[in-house]
Amino acid sequence: LWRMAVRQSPGPRRRRAGGRAVLVAALVLVLCCRAASERIRYAIPEELGRGSLVGPLARDLGLSPAELPARKLRLSAEKQYFTVSGENGNLYVSERLDREEMCGESASCSLSFEALVQNPLNVFHVEVAIQDVNDNAPTFSKAALDLEITELTLPGARFPLEMARDADVGSNSLLTYQLTTNPTFTLSLNESPGGKKQPELVLERELDREKQSFFELLLTAMDGGDPVKSGTVQIRVNVTDANDNAPVFSKSVYEARVRENVPSGSLVVRVRATDADAGSNGQVSYSFGNVPDGVRALFSVESDSGEVRTAGPLDFEEKSKYSFGLEARDGGGLVAHCEVQIDIDDENDNAPEITVLSVSSPVPEDAPAGTVVALLNVKDADSGENGQVWCELSGEAPLSLVASSGGSYKVVTASALDREQASEHRVTVLARDRGSPSLWSRASLVLEVSDVNDNAPVFEEAAYSAYVAENNAAGAPVVRVRARDADAGANGRVSYWLAGGSAGAAPYVSVEARSGAVYAQRSFDYEQCREFAVAVRAQDGGAPARSSTATVRVFVLDRNDNAPRVLWPAAGEGAAAAALPAAFEVVPRSAEAGYLVAKVVAVDADAGRNAWLSYELVQASEPALFRVGPHSGEVRTARAVSERDAAKQRVVAVVKDHGQPALSATATLQVVLAESLQEALPELSDSDAVSELTSELNLILVVALALVSLFFVFTAILILFFKCRRSRGPPVFITSDKELYSSLGSKAPYNYCSSTLPLPYSYEVCLASESGQKDFTFLRP
Repeated sequence: LWRMAVRQSPGPRRRRAGGRAVLVAALVLVLCCRAASERIRYAIPEELGRGSLVGPLARDLGLSPAELPARKLRLSAEKQYFTVSGENGNLYVSERLDREEMCGESASCSLSFEALVQNPLNVFHVEVAIQDVNDNAPTFSKAALDLEITELTLPGARFPLEMARDADVGSNSLLTYQLTTNPTFTLSLNESPGGKKQPELVLERELDREKQSFFELLLTAMDGGDPVKSGTVQIRVNVTDANDNAPVFSKSVYEARVRENVPSGSLVVRVRATDADAGSNGQVSYSFGNVPDGVRALFSVESDSGEVRTAGPLDFEEKSKYSFGLEARDGGGLVAHCEVQIDIDDENDNAPEITVLSVSSPVPEDAPAGTVVALLNVKDADSGENGQVWCELSGEAPLSLVASSGGSYKVVTASALDREQASEHRVTVLARDRGSPSLWSRASLVLEVSDVNDNAPVFEEAAYSAYVAENNAAGAPVVRVRARDADAGANGRVSYWLAGGSAGAAPYVSVEARSGAVYAQRSFDYEQCREFAVAVRAQDGGAPARSSTATVRVFVLDRNDNAPRVLWPAAGEGAAAAALPAAFEVVPRSAEAGYLVAKVVAVDADAGRNAWLSYELVQASEPALFRVGPHSGEVRTARAVSERDAAKQRVVAVVKDHGQPALSATATLQVVLAESLQEALPELSDSDAVSELTSELNLILVVALALVSLFFVFTAILILFFKCRRSRGPPVFITSDKELYSSLGSKAPYNYCSSTLPLPYSYEVCLASESGQKDFTFLRP
């Protein structure tokens, strides 16, 4: 502005004073612009060269040079006449500015645009006022004005002249006129209602065509600019005879109103002028005065009727008012002038325009409500209600629209975002004006949501159960756990490891970190460990990481890897076992069918069907004499014992489980058919074996004989008493020491007891040395 003031200041002192006044006004305007918070205003003269400074935009926005790289100051994407420097933030001119081309005859001219900054995102409205420069000289539509004045015209007659046209505005378009000195004519200026000065040629003395029939004058039009610009037109006056009445318009100013977009040829207004003369001097024709070419392109005037009609499409948004002059010329060359003012009424012929200024995408899903994600600008070129716009968002998205100043809108988050529910949001911005009928437009926005590690891995099952058969190979798969994380990328990448479990369970299994597969570390043994539990933790790759835990319970399934073990009859051990049978039972020859001989007792370390035992008789001296219970293991007589049966019987039973394949064990039972133990001893005697054991049992036998002698008398009485009850059945005996029985030799004691069955089948055989044919059962509690 200072440079402009200096450039326009080489005139007289009054021009310097005017320049200083302009400079002071510009400085006051700049200070007012800086005081605005939402809108930054600058004022520059037109026709500045490219690269001229407009103003320190960054400083006026409160941005320091150090902040410029991060804030990324830029202008909106609309057509630009300006550019902003990325280094210092100053606003410069980028295109030629011609005020007359941009704003025409409008009194004010300004350009508005948006300045955008980021981090945080914001928009500022900038308005640059374009000040007029006196760069247009006044012009006339014709190079010469031809007037015909009759010689009868009286002094004082006035002849309106064409007004010059200056494209500038304000003081630069205020025109004054000067006429070359001539004693016959002078110049008079008549101010019109619009404030314009109408030049009129005034006749000062009578004309005499015979003396001078032609006058040539020069009219100069000067504007009010500094420096002054001027334009000239030659006035040629032809003195004629007797046309002493000029046409007269019914109005000096004709006003009309027409809607935009009316069809070409529509009637706008009709002007009318009358001429008191007769004949050709009274015939009036109408034409345009000195009007711009743009007016001639939009309007036409009928020379005979004076009807002004449209010649082209009218657009309220380009110009809302037209003012031009018309001439009425009679046949004698006299001319009258009038002014036509046409107002253009707006129609709702422009839909709102939506401009997306900036979009912040993607937005983290943990962004708080109210975060600005996009900036929009909505404009409608219409005016009044036709230009009033309201906007809304359509589509199901957690977004809302917040109106700002200058037709700007902010799209903000209305609630929390969740990428796992929607990774992107598509919304439509709908802008509708208030015209009738209403016009609307739409724009689509796509907002991507970036992931935040807000979800922990979730196992498909809270607890896993695995069933593994024992004797498995080390490294065999046990089960596979799987956890899913709804997050994306590293936040959703899950790894697994053992987090604990039941005591001693950790050495049994391991887990693969990526796949979640659980493998056996060693072979399992059902008999040692039937089940165990471990905890598997799943953790994602976020920062901070999130995790969850699931329990894996492993059940070891039994396999038939243990054969049945016979507890009774027990097999003998050592040298004595080689000489004597492992066990023997005494069965009286009077035993009937079903008599309980013994019970084979066996166990199996396995479980389930693998431990279900069945008993079967596989070998016997007399196969028809004995049978074994398939489930109980009880060995009973299949028939009554006869005298023909051998005294010594050998019975072999097999014990089998129900595994696949089945495992078995055998039990050998020696049975002696005798009425008493003393009778059975000869069958079991082995002189070599007994002689070897005699020395070991001497002490025991001495003690036993002493005890038997004490009870001998008492025993004899009891035998006689219970003899009558012998036929009732086999005696029931109480448990005694079976190992002592296996070590007896030929030198038997007077009283000897041996247990033949474990609980619950227990009995005791007692033999008296004095009577080999008598036996007696003594019941114990």
